[in-house]
Amino acid sequence: MEKIYLTVDILGTVAFAISGVLVAMEKRLDLFGVGIIALVTAIGGGTLRDMLIGNTPVTWTTTPLYMYIILATVIVTILFQSRLKYLRTSLFLFDTIGIGFYTMIGINKGMEAGLEPLICITLGTITASFGGVIRDILCNEIPVIFRKEIYATACILGGAGYFLLRQTALPEGYAFLLGVVIVIGIRLAAVRYHIALPNIYKNTKS
Repeated sequence: MEKIYLTVDILGTVAFAISGVLVAMEKRLDLFGVGIIALVTAIGGGTLRDMLIGNTPVTWTTTPLYMYIILATVIVTILFQSRLKYLRTSLFLFDTIGIGFYTMIGINKGMEAGLEPLICITLGTITASFGGVIRDILCNEIPVIFRKEIYATACILGGAGYFLLRQTALPEGYAFLLGVVIVIGIRLAAVRYHIALPNIYKNTKS
């Protein structure tokens, strides 16, 4: 299982770093700006999670591997930017992959800390969402999590699905990976079929 967790964590880091690079490039930031946005997108949620559960120093400060991965991802993404013809589509794809991976990593960290399932799901949602929140705020965008799109909701439902799967005879590793798939699947389905949270503002157009 440790290998699965590490692999998922690395894939999530790469996916979120790419989404950060794409947003920064769309905003036409300089090279330093691109690197900073990629960094905060990839580590922002995990940093907040670690601080909340008292896991300090936070993971990326004690494991240089993550910094090397983010740096390499920034370089490769910039070099191959011409292949990412549709930046918005690419951003959506990598952001969706990122929230799927990071939701389950956050949940796993909560379980390691001996926390209740509801708190673990909350930590998973924070891990998956708040790197993107910081990215969007720095790039002068309204964070996706605060719009009516299905985003954090996908993390919550995927986390709940994971804990339900743990009650079955399914091996832990498969339940973990299926949790990732549930988050990604819900997010993709919501965008594909225009599913959104209800509009609470009765007197305004949606």
